[in-house]
Amino acid sequence: MTSRRGSFEAQPPIVARRRRRPIAAAATVVALLPTLFTASACGGPADAATNDGDLTVMTWAPSGTGSADRPGMTALAEAIGRDVNAKGGLNGRRIHVLTCNEHNTADGATACAQQAVDAKAVAVIGSYSQYGDRFMPVLERAGIPLIGGYGISQPEFSSPLSYPVAGGMPSLIGGSGRQLVEAGCKAVSLIRPDTPAGDNLLGYLANALKPAGIKLLDVKAPEQSSDYTQVIRKAVGKDESGNCITSALAAEPTSNLLDAYRRVAPKNTRIASVIGSVQQSVVDSTGGDSGPLAGAYVTGWYPPESARIWDGLRAVVRSDAAGGRSIDVADPGVQTTWVAYEVFRQVSERLNAAGRPVNAKTVTALLDSGEQVDVGLTPPLNWGTTNMLPSTESPRLVNTWVTYQVVKGGRMTLQQPGFVDVRWVLTGAKPPA
Repeated sequence: MTSRRGSFEAQPPIVARRRRRPIAAAATVVALLPTLFTASACGGPADAATNDGDLTVMTWAPSGTGSADRPGMTALAEAIGRDVNAKGGLNGRRIHVLTCNEHNTADGATACAQQAVDAKAVAVIGSYSQYGDRFMPVLERAGIPLIGGYGISQPEFSSPLSYPVAGGMPSLIGGSGRQLVEAGCKAVSLIRPDTPAGDNLLGYLANALKPAGIKLLDVKAPEQSSDYTQVIRKAVGKDESGNCITSALAAEPTSNLLDAYRRVAPKNTRIASVIGSVQQSVVDSTGGDSGPLAGAYVTGWYPPESARIWDGLRAVVRSDAAGGRSIDVADPGVQTTWVAYEVFRQVSERLNAAGRPVNAKTVTALLDSGEQVDVGLTPPLNWGTTNMLPSTESPRLVNTWVTYQVVKGGRMTLQQPGFVDVRWVLTGAKPPA
């Protein structure tokens, strides 16, 4: 039996999750989002304006590089900065938000991390980079915590100074497997990158499917291709009843994959994916309810973008603080950055209430203390020792909860209320009775 926690609904109903605190309290958390941080690019003119009373943080992501780009993450960080400062700062202190383009390169990631060190950043918040083996050592030597990285690199789930707010690809692919088990699939093909990271995903999906005795086919795919026809044909096979596909490629390759799926036009094979590979913009660009994703299953980290619990994020994106830039609130990178800044806000407020300074050391100490941090967008987060995942590879992966969504009427909507815990899948344990 799958374990579930809480519930939430899409607009117009108010989002809710069954928890010990009242529903109204969760809504209040979102309503009180300190919408607004002043921002600058790395080395920009705002650096000169920094004073001893400012709190300096950094967010980085690649831009101008192709399919790996996540410019919405840094754009949102800057908008949050402007919003917070326009409302008097955080506990009366201005927030100085540095942003950095890591160019999807190891050297770029290292340079961004070093800029955070040079600026004496209190924390790196949000951020997207596959080069955790390069940027985490830089942050570790300086004692700077990473709060809510996207989770695309393994060190983000192992470094003692990393505090991920979502379960990364491991939880998504494990959750997708359980979602397909519950959908009645008899055979599952995993279309995944032909990379070491893709190799790891195969094991998590196998753990999810094994208790149900479901056959798993590994279909390796190039990370970039304009024609995935042969990949789809291998995944579809004989197109028998009960055959299912789940994909774990980036958004742009997934769009190309879906073009091939439409051309092959299987009659019995059902398709599924994970957030990041599929999001609302992908559903829209591939034809919505008349496209290949109609009825598709999607496993996510958070409630769907249509849920009212994202109203605070939408308000900042639509405000003057965004500077007219287009920020996709359905982008999981944007959502993760929002959650990460909310974690930082709550930690800063607790330190301020206790009369303690807000710096990298005190932020790290509070996050390590075992105190729960609950921002209403995930189950309560806790990076204390007793909450670590019993895994040598990913002990920092503390949020093992996912959401089940389905594309209905051209929109990604909840398939069922609440979160589903896939912790047992990630540890290879027996499923709960």
